[in-house]
Formats: sequence, C-alpha cells, structure tokens
Amino acid sequence: MEAAVQRLIPPDEIGPSAMEAGVVTFIDRQLAGAWGAGERLYRAGPWAAGLPTQGYQLPFTPAQLFRTALRGAQAELSRRGQPAFGQLAGPAQDAYLSALQAGGIDLDGVPSKVFFESLLAMTIEGYFGDPVYGGNRGMAAWQMIGFPGAHGAYFDWVDRHGVAFTGPPRSLAEAGGHPHGMHGAEPAQTQRR
Repeated sequence: MEAAVQRLIPPDEIGPSAMEAGVVTFIDRQLAGAWGAGERLYRAGPWAAGLPTQGYQLPFTPAQLFRTALRGAQAELSRRGQPAFGQLAGPAQDAYLSALQAGGIDLDGVPSKVFFESLLAMTIEGYFGDPVYGGNRGMAAWQMIGFPGAHGAYFDWVDRHGVAFTGPPRSLAEAGGHPHGMHGAEPAQTQRR
C-alpha cells in the first residue's frame, strides 16, 4: 500500500508525497471504520456483473475489497515470477499500476480496474481531506492549493469581494481562534461594492 500511494502521488517541488502526507494512515482508518465495514452498502446481492453506469456491484465491503485485492496482486506478481510490489523498481511499479488501471487482471475476485479506482480515490481523499481523518499531514495539501480549510463561518468576509483570504488553513480538529471562525486572519485589503 505504501509503495502504491507513493507512486500515485510522488513528492515534488510543489508538495509532499502521499506517504509524507499520511495517506496510508487515512486509508487504514477509513477501512477500519464504518465505511470500511460497508455499513451503508446494500449487501444482499444478486452479484451479477453490472454495467459501468450501475456503480459498485461486488459483494465485498471496502475493507474486504482492499484486503482481497492486495493479496490477489501479491499472488499475481508471484505467479509472474516477480517480487512483491514494494520491491519492484519505480518504473515496474508504474507499469503494474497502469496494468491494474487498464483492467483485465483478476485479483482473487476483485477486478483490477475496480481496485485501482478505489485505491486512487482513497489516495486523493487522504491527500486533500481534513487532517482530522489521518491524511493531509500539516495541512500541506491545503496550503499547496490555497484552500482555507474548515472554518466555522466566513461572516466577516461575505461582503469583501475580490479580496484574497490570507489566513492559514484550519482543520475540523482545531478549536478556538477568532470569534467568527477566521482564526485571526485579516484581509490584505478591503474592497466594498
């Protein structure tokens, strides 16, 4: 998992890698919770192959899907005579991820394309989600894109058109701060229409 998310979002001059941002912690927490247990999924079947427009059509909970697909990928690489994914060179990891994305590989009952799409979605969610869920460590992704985060209210800013918000990002986990939820931020300039 660590090697895969690192290949999906590697480090660069703009921002941290998925590993540096805590994406694996985010994924682990999501899979260990209600979402991973499939508490809101319809799970009574039938389990026929559906059309792409029908959405998720497998009997696995998200946690089962990840566990099954990861074991299946390990077994599939072993059948090819290749080492574990984490031991492959970067270009070989990229090629394997591309093969999963293209589909056609059975990962012990999980279509590789379904697994890849789930892994990519979870990686993106963990990278850009609120740090309270385990990813986006230090709000680095929010700082990178200029997202202000989860402020309680923007009341002081409603009538300030064309003014950039210059305050630091704020997580759901943060308490206190400015009485109007602005965490002490002040506008660079005030413009009123």
